[in-house]
Amino acid sequence: MTTEASLPPTSASPTARQVWTRTRGIALALVALLAAAVTIAVMRSDARHGNLDPRSADPYGSRAVAELLADRGVSTRVVTTLDEARAAAGPDATLLVALPDLLTERQQTGLHSATAESGGRTVLVAPGSASVGRLAPDVTADPATSSDSTLEPDCDLPAARRAGAADTGGIRYTTTHLDADECYPSQRLATLLRVPATGGGDTVVLGAPDILRNDRLDEQGNASLALQLLGSRPHLVWYLPSLSDTSTADDERSFFDLLPSGWRWGTLQLFVAAALAALWRARRLGPLVPEKLPVAIRASETVEGRARLYRKANARDRAAAALRSTTRTRLAPLVGVPVAQAHAPEALLPALSAHLRNDGQTLPTLLFGPPPSDDAALVSLADQLDALEREVRRS
Repeated sequence: MTTEASLPPTSASPTARQVWTRTRGIALALVALLAAAVTIAVMRSDARHGNLDPRSADPYGSRAVAELLADRGVSTRVVTTLDEARAAAGPDATLLVALPDLLTERQQTGLHSATAESGGRTVLVAPGSASVGRLAPDVTADPATSSDSTLEPDCDLPAARRAGAADTGGIRYTTTHLDADECYPSQRLATLLRVPATGGGDTVVLGAPDILRNDRLDEQGNASLALQLLGSRPHLVWYLPSLSDTSTADDERSFFDLLPSGWRWGTLQLFVAAALAALWRARRLGPLVPEKLPVAIRASETVEGRARLYRKANARDRAAAALRSTTRTRLAPLVGVPVAQAHAPEALLPALSAHLRNDGQTLPTLLFGPPPSDDAALVSLADQLDALEREVRRS
């Protein structure tokens, strides 16, 4: 009978070289993915630094507009919280909301309630379909954007007629307000809307931010249109929404609300691609077919492998139970006891005592006793079981 004392001191743990060989493909893929993510983040941060910020001289900033307005006596004030934006709304101020889609639903509703009857002008820069309905209830965004960037005014709004062609092409809008000015149409839908409000104010919905950016201000009639839209009041409040705005701490945003819609759609596409790849591979492999092993495994190797597992897990109780159970199963037919009753002490022990020369007082402890306390006791138990089986076979 094989015991753990007779096993060679071998190790089944993989070496460092084997671990590297198995995992290097995954590790290299993760490194490549991380490098791509860092590269994209750096490129986006460089290209969009100071986006629509009137203090930024970067290509995507709006410092040129602010300086031109200052030359005409219009002061520009930058605010980053909803409370500041609501407090600044008034008949002598123009409130520009640079990134309205960053606002939560509660923030959008609160901003509209503060500006609806303020008597001033509110300029919304490229609000999407999810936000324009709360910031300008009479306006709806069309899912399809404009195919052209430069468009003609084609309306009676004086500011648009004086500016002429401008780069307003982007999101297209429709409105149910009968007195609204619908300008710069693309396929009969406007990319600039002016919706009158109570108290002498109005709301301007702009389909694209190009006319406000430093690198596009000198093209077409962009500068003229921007100065007229933002210079109708002596004060301009430039609202740059921020994710760190704590003025509405009761409005909690989930993790998925912070993800851009493009990332959500991209993740969904990855899941669909993975499902299709799994289906393709499953069809290629076909159904499972029973197959014989190419080589025969010796019983000694199986015993040795199981012994190593017992030793690694320090499972002396299970090893002893396996040894005793196997011994009882082999002894029962030798003493005339059915195999089904081999594990019943009241059936096996009396039959064994009748075939042994001694009184059999140690049999209950040997065959049904407690697990050994250490490895030496386990080896001794294996030896005693071997000796018992040999004695029974000789009797």
